[in-house]
Amino acid sequence: MSHILRIDSSARHTGSTSRQLTDQLVTRLVEQGYGASVTRRDLADTPPALLTENWVGANFTDDADRSDDQKAALAASDEMIAELEAADTIVIGVPIYNFSIPASLKAWIDLIARARRTFRYTEAGPEGLLKGKKAYLVVTSGGVPVGSDYDFATGYLRHVLGFVGITDVHIIAADQQMMNGEAINQATTAIDGLKQAA
Repeated sequence: MSHILRIDSSARHTGSTSRQLTDQLVTRLVEQGYGASVTRRDLADTPPALLTENWVGANFTDDADRSDDQKAALAASDEMIAELEAADTIVIGVPIYNFSIPASLKAWIDLIARARRTFRYTEAGPEGLLKGKKAYLVVTSGGVPVGSDYDFATGYLRHVLGFVGITDVHIIAADQQMMNGEAINQATTAIDGLKQAA
């Protein structure tokens, strides 16, 4: 059974364009056969903890040698990684804040990008371990054009997802909403145009 992981990172619930479009996208993906079940993680409701020295120490300790305290320090990270591992399709709502991603989304990335769990280093260089998955980024902005020199969100997310093995990344943008009254309609049209899963 295919499975979708939905991640929301907007600080707002009421009036959030990224949440509205992510709702539409997940509904469309389910209709088109991309996922029979959905797990939702709301980073605004439950913000991930920031990395600490204890967390880093636990992460670099071999599994068999970790103390109970170290295992507890990594528990949230383990849970988030398990959600990614279980998903075939990942949908991330990405409002652009100050030219980049929300702090809660960066904190989530810090917890899921873990050597020996989601990537490893080989003689040929780093290798992502979360292969065979598809990701959709629902990117919204008031003024920043997606793909511009000062969009520091989409390029970063493409890179970090690729680093952990998720290279099939699609962007649905409702950008420059303060200047483009059709931005949301254009994103909705892109969502409606998604094809049936193979």
